[in-house]
Amino acid sequence: MLNTLNAAQREAVTCLDGPLLVLAGAGSGKTRVITQKIAYLVEQCGYAPRNIAAITFTNKAANEMRERVGTLLQGKNAKGLMVSTFHSLGMNILRAEAKLLGYKPQFSIFDSGDSWKILSELTNSGDKQEIRDIQTQISNWKSAFVSPEQAMQLAENEEMKVHARIYARYQETLRAYQAVDFDDLIHLPVVLFKEHPEALFRWQNRLHYLLIDEYQDTNDCQYQLTKLLAGHRAAFTAVGDDDQAIYAWRGASIENLHNLRNDYPNLRVIKLEQNYRSSQRILKVANHLINHNTKVFEKNLWSDHGIGDPVRIYAARDDEYEAESVVMKLMAHKFEHRTKYSDYAILYRSNHLSRTFEEQLRTQRVPYTVSGGTSFFERAEIKDITSYLRLIANPDDDPAFIRAITTPKRGIGNTTLEKLGNHAGARHISLFEAAFEAEMEQQLPPRQHEDLVTFCNFINRIQERADKDPCGELLDELLRAINYETWLYDSHEPHQAQGKWENVQGFIAWLKRKAESDEKSLIAMVQTIALINMLEGKDQEPDAVSLSTLHAAKGLEFPHVFIVGAEEEILPFRDSDEKQIEEERRLMYVGITRAERSLQISYCNRRKRGKDWLACEPSRFLEEMPEGELVYAGGHKEAVSTVTKDEGMDKLARLKAMLNK
Repeated sequence: MLNTLNAAQREAVTCLDGPLLVLAGAGSGKTRVITQKIAYLVEQCGYAPRNIAAITFTNKAANEMRERVGTLLQGKNAKGLMVSTFHSLGMNILRAEAKLLGYKPQFSIFDSGDSWKILSELTNSGDKQEIRDIQTQISNWKSAFVSPEQAMQLAENEEMKVHARIYARYQETLRAYQAVDFDDLIHLPVVLFKEHPEALFRWQNRLHYLLIDEYQDTNDCQYQLTKLLAGHRAAFTAVGDDDQAIYAWRGASIENLHNLRNDYPNLRVIKLEQNYRSSQRILKVANHLINHNTKVFEKNLWSDHGIGDPVRIYAARDDEYEAESVVMKLMAHKFEHRTKYSDYAILYRSNHLSRTFEEQLRTQRVPYTVSGGTSFFERAEIKDITSYLRLIANPDDDPAFIRAITTPKRGIGNTTLEKLGNHAGARHISLFEAAFEAEMEQQLPPRQHEDLVTFCNFINRIQERADKDPCGELLDELLRAINYETWLYDSHEPHQAQGKWENVQGFIAWLKRKAESDEKSLIAMVQTIALINMLEGKDQEPDAVSLSTLHAAKGLEFPHVFIVGAEEEILPFRDSDEKQIEEERRLMYVGITRAERSLQISYCNRRKRGKDWLACEPSRFLEEMPEGELVYAGGHKEAVSTVTKDEGMDKLARLKAMLNK
């Protein structure tokens, strides 16, 4: 098994004497090291799979790791092996230890949409940016272990005091609903372990070896969780790359790599520098660029994939010309080299830059996919309807209950739900079940109680028929009964409401067709939706050009890459301070190291902002690349000078005047 690894990879797999940091450069086979190490621990070192945890950041990475380990341990029992995201690990800990924190094991998990809804009601504000700012602030407070009381003490101005008060109310609301949010899945296990040493001992006893992927992306909370789990034994392997730390904006701390050295003086560091992805030229450009950053650890990627094509730099007259030029080059390259569309990626700093490329690709009938776009099932209107379906299928689904009973609004607000939540929490039952208990009739005003019971009886009536009556008939009845179309037009701009209603109609039509063709009941269709939601993106990849932000492209690779919009104010992003410039440089580095064989970078001489044309400056990062490895369009470095339409007309008028003399 170890013979397939290079010397550094082999050392990383077999090193077990204390804490280990594996600095894995882009394309250096880090997933291979993690999966081989799991197999090594089980097969050679006698570890039971249930005593090993591999922790990463995305479901996709966890699934890939699980599949690879399954292949390596074929025929052997891998039962109990924990390969999960940080949030799944946190959820498992909380489910097992819920009572110690005063939760029922079936607590609900609120996504950012559910949290948004609570905050918008608490703030009574229609200002989306304000709610987003409060959401981010609360998330940051939780990551830094700042309680609502501490947040109030630390508040430096009136605005922060208001935010701290909302934070306190938000936490009370979550507690009343017996719910946790996404940040709590990491935050609460740390609180649990600090307050209940017996729970920490149980989990340290369960997990004897930890492997942590993408270590540079951990925040303070995740660092503390892994440190607590590792305990005095400190049997862990952290795998990361300081040159690919691009998530500071969401709380990731590159300082955690420094902290490892401080907290574990006997830390061993192994560097994986052989790249199995890119040509030497692409790596030379990447290394040269990233060396302009202050380094936590020195590292130099190399490859034996041959020199490769020069990196090409293009200046375009404007953004439309850039899109047209990139798509034409891509199509010519595909025709000449007989490649597939899926061999190409167009990468950009911000989502808004994709529009002109999408238009151009559609015009040329080139198939494409957009990474990081909103999944159909994540749209608010689809989640509204599926909350009813989830509740019909499972009345104990508290988040579905809360979303359904408040959308459209039916006279049941936060106060009613809080009383219901408190009662359900005390009795360890679901909100739906609590609604029918005699005590609720005494606690609630008659009108609110009547509305609550009417809603629950309606759900019960549909549920009784959900396994027998035709799915289409029930869906039509549900939409009519909840009056969703009217509510959409009452609460949104007409154009927005129309788009949302068309999405709902399309969704319902699809459900009806699928139910009829598969002969499925409404209950069976709800399970189908849940599966589709979980398995989204697991279908075979289509043969299409990938359009993606640089952030969403991390971890991916393509034979041929176009990085577009390489301009000051875009990449690096405008108003970046010195620290942020370093992160922007790492983002460019991530983009460059996605390319296997060819890389082309383009920028515009001007862009339209509103009605005005603004001159653009090439990104400073182009200056930081080794000139000998670059080829500029037209063979010269200076950008092609551009004239505006008015200047062109003036010039033409002057020429005509000269001819007339």
